[in-house]
Amino acid sequence: MAASMVRTFYRALRHRTCVLSRPTCFNRMLQYEFHSSSTLLNGLLFSLYKRGVLKESFPESAAQDQLPQLLQAGSQTVYCGFDPTADSLHVGNLLALIALLHFRNAGHHVLAVVGGATAQIGDPSGKARERERLSADTAEANTRGIRESLQRIFTNHELYFHDSAKKLGTVTVLNNLSWYKDRGVVEFLAEAGRHFRMGTMLSRHSVQARLRSPDGMSLAEFTYQVFQAHDFYHLNQIYGCKIQLGGTDQLGNLMSGHEYIHKVSGEEVYGLAIPLVTSSVGDKLGKTAGNAVWLNRDRTSPFQLYQFFLRLPDSGIERYLKLFTFLPLAEVERLMEQQREDPGKRLAHKRLAAEVTKLVHGKEGLDSAKRCTNVLYHNSVQALEEMSDGELQELFQEAPFHELLLEPGTTVIDACRKVDAIPAGHKGYLMVSEGAVWINHTRVDKPEQVLIPKLHILSNGLTLIRVGKKNFSIIKWLSL
Repeated sequence: MAASMVRTFYRALRHRTCVLSRPTCFNRMLQYEFHSSSTLLNGLLFSLYKRGVLKESFPESAAQDQLPQLLQAGSQTVYCGFDPTADSLHVGNLLALIALLHFRNAGHHVLAVVGGATAQIGDPSGKARERERLSADTAEANTRGIRESLQRIFTNHELYFHDSAKKLGTVTVLNNLSWYKDRGVVEFLAEAGRHFRMGTMLSRHSVQARLRSPDGMSLAEFTYQVFQAHDFYHLNQIYGCKIQLGGTDQLGNLMSGHEYIHKVSGEEVYGLAIPLVTSSVGDKLGKTAGNAVWLNRDRTSPFQLYQFFLRLPDSGIERYLKLFTFLPLAEVERLMEQQREDPGKRLAHKRLAAEVTKLVHGKEGLDSAKRCTNVLYHNSVQALEEMSDGELQELFQEAPFHELLLEPGTTVIDACRKVDAIPAGHKGYLMVSEGAVWINHTRVDKPEQVLIPKLHILSNGLTLIRVGKKNFSIIKWLSL
């Protein structure tokens, strides 16, 4: 009965003029759905709406009526694209990946498409000027890095966040270059180009914004929506994919895909838009904004990723817990209650940072982030002794790293001078004797003291020298 009421409500909505903005319509209808149907109350779409993961849909009404029924009828295939404009994904891409993981966790099949072809064209959405052209070799190298990001995160989700009692959907990582590399431009335009109307393409917000800009828009960028639409069509035909995910800045491209498939095959498909992730001052997080927090370790270490989420403003922490973790909403609320009772413990921040770091870098990455945190902020010698050479270099990126032979009788002043941690001559000697030097978090003031194992040289063969507050040097001792 309740489901029938919901369908009646949506049919009425489709026959009246909606004076609300598109996102408001989407939210209002989902709120009605929540109050009207206990079945849909537990549905995936509504769960994602409650978490803030979904923001807009296309077509609006169908996504509230047909799509929930489609998802409940059996496993569907969902896709999201990631252009390899760098060799790593970043936090701005993470929410799209998390949305895919929610679908996979619900038993649906997901396709992650790396745009080895479209990256060479350049998506104009949200960009003030055209991207610099990527060479084919650069696009290929970037594709490898992003594929590694995707596969690692999918694996970590399955290992650490999946309920083994539920059946996971499949995951497939594709490169759209595979279906474009052998296509001729005349053949492609003759087949796909005839289904696109210039007026519709020109009306897209991303196109209009660029046409009004001083640099204008190139033909290559203008055709980007054709290629993304054709990607959706290809995946629909080969994999039966009916749902595309993308950021809200991709809404025009989602519409193009829907319209193209509907014209060519008459099949109904859907687009779901997720919100853009912004900084505390409202800037989009990404490469263009220059504030990217990367998901590959060689770009952003697990410690840096952990600290990024640990330092988020209090005002946004509840929203980020809902967006970036798989914690049940009731648990998020309990965490927020504990945070409000004792803000100094920052329990919500710590849980958020831990959940995201574990998803991106696995348990080993989270352990590394915690070790680095204890070394840098809690002066933990035990954590320092457990660190690898690589972790120390990640933590102290600006610090010089030296591999030295440990000669018998090496003193504190010898070690400091070997790595140029102190000035030469009497001035350096005075700095040590006056207590300006720390070794492994312990102040030293006897320049002539011979280095003592487990105090100055840890069991992992490392020595961390600090002069002043921020001048670090790392020594890896090699035995004679």
